[in-house]
Amino acid sequence: MAWISLMLAGFFEMFGVAMINKVHRDRNWQSFMLLVIGFGGSFLFLANAMKTLPMGTAYAIWTGIGASGGALLGMLFYGESREWKRLLFIAMVLSAAVGLKVVS
Repeated sequence: MAWISLMLAGFFEMFGVAMINKVHRDRNWQSFMLLVIGFGGSFLFLANAMKTLPMGTAYAIWTGIGASGGALLGMLFYGESREWKRLLFIAMVLSAAVGLKVVS
């Protein structure tokens, strides 16, 4: 169950990162509330996962999902570069997260 909470925390983190861009563009209270919900959910699920998982492992995987997911969202929805080198390093971050799960 802790791993599911950690994955949800990562997805809420990705949502929160996307909402930063929305707040920057729209500057309205609805966008701000979505930002708060995204990061609030992220911290809530991360705290739940850390009841069972080691702090270092949980934090590393959470940041990996958020960073990689944010970069992928930028490529898919905001026209950011899809250069092969960028994709390679995103894959490396995700591989490291999977590796931490395997050894934990």
